[in-house]
Amino acid sequence: MSESVPFVRTGDAGPADPGGTRVPMYTPEFAADPHRAYREMREKYGSLVTVDLAPGVSATLVVGYRTAVRILNDPERFPADPRVWQAGVPSDCPVLPMMQWRPSSLRTTGIEHMRYRQANAAALAGVDRYGLQSVVEQVSVSLINSFCASGSADLVRDYAFPLAFQVLNHLLGCPVDLAGQAAQGFRAIFEGIGAEQGNMLLADALHQLTLRKRTHPANDVTTRMLHHSAELTDIEMVHQLVTLYGAGIEPQQNLIVNTLLLLLVDDRFAGSALGGSLSTRDALDEVLFDDPPMANFCISYPPRSVLIDDCWLPAHQPVVISMAACNTDPEIRSGQSTGNRSHLAWSIGPHACPASSLAYLIAQEAVDQLLDALPEIRLALPGPQLSWRPGPFHRALASLPVTFTPAPPLPET
Repeated sequence: MSESVPFVRTGDAGPADPGGTRVPMYTPEFAADPHRAYREMREKYGSLVTVDLAPGVSATLVVGYRTAVRILNDPERFPADPRVWQAGVPSDCPVLPMMQWRPSSLRTTGIEHMRYRQANAAALAGVDRYGLQSVVEQVSVSLINSFCASGSADLVRDYAFPLAFQVLNHLLGCPVDLAGQAAQGFRAIFEGIGAEQGNMLLADALHQLTLRKRTHPANDVTTRMLHHSAELTDIEMVHQLVTLYGAGIEPQQNLIVNTLLLLLVDDRFAGSALGGSLSTRDALDEVLFDDPPMANFCISYPPRSVLIDDCWLPAHQPVVISMAACNTDPEIRSGQSTGNRSHLAWSIGPHACPASSLAYLIAQEAVDQLLDALPEIRLALPGPQLSWRPGPFHRALASLPVTFTPAPPLPET
C-alpha cells in the first residue's frame, strides 16, 4: 500500500518527524520491551506518534491517556469503519484481518453498530455465571491433571490456551471439529503469518457453526444471537462470531498468562498471593494496567482530517489506542494500581468490551485453580529470558515454562 501522510503538528513546517522515521511495532525488539518504546515515543512526540503496524502500514498511535479518552468517546470524528482505508491495502497484508471492515459492532458505527452490539450484549447477558465458573473449574482441573505428575509445564501451551479455547467453545456451543479449524485460523490471524488463509479458515468454520445452530438450536451464545430481534443474516453471524473468537481466545489466554507471570516474579505477590493480603483480582487489575492482553487496539479511521492535541491527523488513516501506554501515562498514573479499575484495557465509550465481567471470571478462576493445585509452582528460567511474541496488537508470551513438585491428579467431576 502507499504510505500515508504522517500527521502534521500545527505551527510546524512539516510532519512531527521530519526525517520520516516511523516506529516499527512488529519487531522482536519492540515486543521484548514495549514500555521503553512507549516512554521514548512520549518523550519525543507527545501523545500522538506515527508508527508502522507492519512494513509500509502506517498509523497514528495514541500514547496519552486523556487524548485516548477523548477519541474513544467521540465516534463521530473517530468512527471504527475502515472501508476507505482498506481499499488501498493488498489482500495479503498481515494486519488486514485484524483491521478490515466487518459487519459487526467492532467495525461499524451509528445505527449499524447499535444493532450488532445489542445482539451481542443480549447473547452474552444470557450466560449463567455460576455455570460458567463450574465449566472453567472442570476444564482447569482436567488440564492440570494432564501435567501435574510431570513436575513441569508450559502454561501457555498446556494450560492458558486450551482453557480459553475450550471455555469459549462451550459458550458458543461450537463442536470440536469446527473449533479446531477456527483456532487454527485465528492463530494465523494474530501471528500475521498466513493471515489471509487463516481468515478464510476461520470464516468457513464459523459459517458451518451458524448453519448447525439454525437447525439445532441450544442454550448458547450463538443460538441466542440467531434468535435476537436483530435478525442477523448468516454472513452477519459469521462476523459476530469472528469478533467473539478474537476477544475470547487470544486476549483471554494472554490475560491468564500475564497474571500468572506477575504472581510468579513479583515479590509483592509471590509472598502474598497465596497468603491473602493481595487477591488474584488485584493481580488481574495490575496486569490490565501494565501489560493488558491487547496492548494496542481500539482502532478508528477519521473520515476527514481532524485536529487533536495541536496535530492534524489525516483522513481515513488508522488511529490506534495504545492501552498499555495510556494506562502508564505519567500524567494520570500515580502509585499502586491495586483496586483501581480506571484502565483502558476493556476500552471505554460505545465500543467498550461487553464481555469484560466474563473475562474477569474466567481468568480469576483459571489462576486460582492452578495456584491452589500447585502452590509451589515457579518459573523454570529467569523472567528476563522469557520470549514475547512479536506483533503490534497483543502483549503475549511465546511460552511460560514452570516447574513444581509433582502432584497426584485432582478429583474430576
